[in-house]
Amino acid sequence: MEIRELRYFAAVYRERNLTAAARACFVSQPSISTAITHLEAELGTTLFIRHKKGVAPTASAEQFHALARRIIDEADAARSLFRKPNTKTTVTLGLMRTLDVPRTIALLKPLTARTDIALRLVGSDERADARIISKSMLRADEHFVALWSERYVAALPPSHPLTLKEKLRTADLAGVPLIDRCHCEQSEFFGRTSQRRQTAAIAQSEDWAMALVAAGVGIAIVPEGVARGNPDVTVREIEVKVRREVGLAYRASVPLADALKEFVGKLQKQRRKPDRIDPGRNKRRKS
Repeated sequence: MEIRELRYFAAVYRERNLTAAARACFVSQPSISTAITHLEAELGTTLFIRHKKGVAPTASAEQFHALARRIIDEADAARSLFRKPNTKTTVTLGLMRTLDVPRTIALLKPLTARTDIALRLVGSDERADARIISKSMLRADEHFVALWSERYVAALPPSHPLTLKEKLRTADLAGVPLIDRCHCEQSEFFGRTSQRRQTAAIAQSEDWAMALVAAGVGIAIVPEGVARGNPDVTVREIEVKVRREVGLAYRASVPLADALKEFVGKLQKQRRKPDRIDPGRNKRRKS
């Protein structure tokens, strides 16, 4: 059992998807699949069940994850124990407020693992070496490296009557208390209809919006990653196909720090790799 395999297992457990885990670890999907296969053979148990949208952890994976995470953390601590302190380069990264926690962790790990940089986080509108933002926020003098694309969904209190519907229309939300957010995509959702909306609260962040939804204050239109990561709300599709593309933006006229240059290079390399198709999964679909 290798630390590398444990890291790949932790990434799959977090992402619930082999391709996404490969991107987070900056390796190919077959490398992830091979590591999981080796772990399952060594442990004598199945860790993940594959389905159309990715993988689901088994009870064995749930039990093994805490142990694997502890081993990874202890290995990282041991690795840095005897390292001599060196001069660190400060890297300032701007983050927009609407990033979900799992993706933010996956993005920052490659940078926080570096001993030669001191990472400083600021808001997306503050001066920074690079920014993690939606493409709609891109400035004219910035390059953009796409990371992922996601749709918007409706987040509802679990006991709300509209949870009985599989997909919501704008007309369904007429007169329903809504959690307004300081972003334009909700305006796009409602902008195509004359239906009036009732604002129950205005949230400055996605976490606050989810807390208000969970408390039963109202419904919110949010990025799918934010809603899916919250067990206290119910998620429903919306009829308007509103999406956002999130990526790393940096100014073309300013040289990047070496750490960010390497980070950008890995992201660009990952984006050029086509998604691999698992032959076994295709066989299972045909059967």
